[in-house]
Order: sequence, then structure tokens, then C-alpha cells
Amino acid sequence: MIEKNMGIKIGEAIEKVNGKELSYRVFVEKYMAKNQPVVLTGLMDDWRACKDWVADSGQPNLQFFFTHFGKSKVQVADCDTREFTDQKRVEISVSEFVKHWLKNSIQQNRDTEINEANGNSVLYLKDWHFVKEYPEYLAYRTPLIFCDDWLNMYLDNYRLHKDPDSYKKDNDISCSDYRFVYMGAKGSWTPLHADVFRSYSWSANVCGKKKWLFLSPSQCHLVFDRNLKSSVYNIFDDVSETNFPDFKKAIWLECTQEQNEIIFVPSGWYHQVHNLEDTISINHNWFNSYNLSWVWDLLLKDYNEAKEYIEDIRDICDDFEGLCQRNLAANTGMNFYDFFIFISRFTLLNVVILFHLLGDYENPIWSSSTLAKHLALNLVSIRKIALKMKTGGIAAGNCGFFVDLRETLDDAEFLKLCTGLCRIYGMIHEEEKWSSEIKKALTVDFGDYGSLISSPEELVKFIDYASGKLSGNCSEENFLLSRLEDA
Repeated sequence: MIEKNMGIKIGEAIEKVNGKELSYRVFVEKYMAKNQPVVLTGLMDDWRACKDWVADSGQPNLQFFFTHFGKSKVQVADCDTREFTDQKRVEISVSEFVKHWLKNSIQQNRDTEINEANGNSVLYLKDWHFVKEYPEYLAYRTPLIFCDDWLNMYLDNYRLHKDPDSYKKDNDISCSDYRFVYMGAKGSWTPLHADVFRSYSWSANVCGKKKWLFLSPSQCHLVFDRNLKSSVYNIFDDVSETNFPDFKKAIWLECTQEQNEIIFVPSGWYHQVHNLEDTISINHNWFNSYNLSWVWDLLLKDYNEAKEYIEDIRDICDDFEGLCQRNLAANTGMNFYDFFIFISRFTLLNVVILFHLLGDYENPIWSSSTLAKHLALNLVSIRKIALKMKTGGIAAGNCGFFVDLRETLDDAEFLKLCTGLCRIYGMIHEEEKWSSEIKKALTVDFGDYGSLISSPEELVKFIDYASGKLSGNCSEENFLLSRLEDA
């Protein structure tokens, strides 16, 4: 059923599901693998944030933030001022933000024009790296169905983008994360966008109510201009038919998110969000084997655009490709080499855990476990992307970036990453009795296989080599290689 709402077409409602009754397997099959949004209830009952951050009235407990986190510096968006493709942002303290919010709340009953004349813009605190800043506070627990989070697990141990000229090992702020707190008064909003890296995201309302408008990836071209360069900023504006000729053809999914509900936002879905009440939310961006291809596709698209933009200086540039990659990292958050190192480390990670899993099973049916199949599918996904990179002529090693297998296995940060993924996969697949002594697995012997992986082609060869070695130790059908051959 399609209806018109403020000039846009609204399609079917987004499904709402009791998260307590949703298994990981069903979530993957119905929503993550199919890239479909869903609203989940019942997953926030034991969150500390839902008690400390919410007053008895149900409103945000602003005094709590002022008292406990007031000195924190945060990014705040001015919802009334556009700057390029986003809202203008300033950095202020949480205490300053709370004072502004309370001042505006007192004047809520006054005429809007008077507020605007007094410069009382609606401010929206966004992208607060709360977990990184207050790791001991434990405001919430990530729902299990969202825990296969390669992005944030990786960033807890490594930088995503490493600049050899400026990176220092002893730098306390050596990496960031994509776990955020958002806070905004009624009327604050976020313009139309697709999420960073084309990642998945989940957004949990600690208090308040939000209105979401979603557009599926198959229709996203409709909100772009004729040259597919810029998109609509606000879908409720009087959108120019001259600039955006196909905008009115778009069919949106509309959803009202209540307090204690979590929305799963799939990869590549454009969305615009409005706070219908004073709201606090917790948001994560993440990716894993199910949407890793979206990340690569975005990198390739942004690379081609960055390259085209500076093509006229190619002949006078000493390191044209290096400049393209630096621009890509600055604009997108990582470049080809960052991505290559990321997928190479996760390849080794999955291989090591598979060897460890094999050693912990005393019979040949180890590969029928859901955990082993999950790890195998991860390798299949990475192998597909490495083949795409190889076909596209991407040679990460040309700029001196490579992964040393033996050095990585000896790295304390890699051990922590292994341990973390083992723990999470054990919980996801209810195999928590499976040994967590992963350290012994890091002594895995790859025989006469070389130590360095410096190109997508070598990464594919390593995956095939490791798969063959694993299957050689398994008396049943070669499940791993068969999955790779089907890929």
C-alpha cells in the first residue's frame, strides 16, 4: 500500500519484532543477509543508561550528564544551518550543550520566530565517542545479534588508517571507534544520508521518540541529481524537479521509533531522522562478512571520483597514486591499503580460529558446527572481494603495505583480537564451552608457505592454501574448499 505524506510516497511499514524471541540465525537470514530494516523491542531492559540517563518524568536526565560528563568535548550540529552536505558543527562541552538545551526548553512556549531572532538554534549532539571516553561506565551491553562487529573489534586494537609519517605507537588516542551517543531536543534532526562505509548500523532510543524515513538501495539513484553527484538534503523541502527530476518517484518506508526500541539500518539505505521528542540514543556502525562487499564497492566508487577530480595534475605529480589514496582516506575514512590490511588480518584471524576449533574437536564432524561454518563463510566473503581487487588491478604491495603472517601471529594486539572474536562467536553459536585458550593456536605452522601477503592475489592463494590444509586434516567432505569453489 502506498500513500502520500507531505509530498512523498510512503510504502509498507517496517516490521517490528520482539528481540528476545529472535535468534541470531533468524536475524541473519531475515534481515542481515537480505539487507532489510527491522525494529526490535525487549533488548534494552538491563541497560544502565536506561536508568541513569532518564528522569522519572521520562525526559532526558540532563542534570546527570551535566554532573558526570560535563567536561567532555563533543561535536554539536546546528540543525538550522546547512554546511555543504551536512549541518554546521561546532565543538563545545557537554555542560555548555546542556545549558543551551535547558535555556531553549524554558522558551519553548514562545513564538518560534522570537527564538530564531534570539539565535536559539536547535542543537543536536552527535557522534560522541562515549565508550572510548568512559570505558568503565558500562552504559549498555551490545545485543548479541549485533556482536559480529569486525569494525569496532578491530579499532579496539588497531588504527584503521595508519599514516607512517605521523603515527606513534605510544599515542594514547591511537584509534577511534564507531560507537556513539546522540542527544537532541524535540525538533532536532539529521539530513538525508547513507551511513559511513555503507556499514550496518543499529540505533537504540534510551528515551524519546524518532521518525525515520528510509529509501532502499535499489531506489537511491532517485534522490540524486542528473549527474549522480549530489543528493537531496531534506526530503521535506520543496525539492527542485529540475535538479532532481526523479525524486517524486521514490517510495519511502516510514517508521516511528519509541523509547527502548532499536532500529537495524542495513547497508546502503538512505535515511532521514527527526526527533519528535527530546531524545537520547546509542548508535553503532559496523560491518562483517555479510556487508563487507558494500564497503569495498564504496571505496572503489570514491577512489574513482577522487582520481577523476585531480586527473589534470597527473603529469606533474611525483606520486599521483599516493595522492589519490591519501585523498580517499581523508574523504572516506580509509583507503585501499587500509582495507587490504584489514581483510588480510581478518583472514588470518578466521584461519587461526578454524585451526583452533579443529584441535578442540576429537571427532571428524567438527566442520558441521555452526561456528565452523560461520568462519568458513567469512573466508568465502573475503576471498570474493580479494578476487575483485585482483581483477581491478589493485596491488597494495606497490606502496609498501603488507601483512607479515608470522609477525602478526606474535603481535599482542592480534591475540586480543583473536580472543575477542572467539568469545563473541562462542556466545553467538552457544558453544561457550569451546576452549578459549586461543594463544596456543597462534603457533599454527603454515609449513613452507611464505610469510608475506602483499597483494590481493597472494591473499587468495593464502586462503586456498589454508583451506586445503584444514581439509587435509578432516576425514569428511571438504566443506571449506567446496564453499570457496562455489564462491
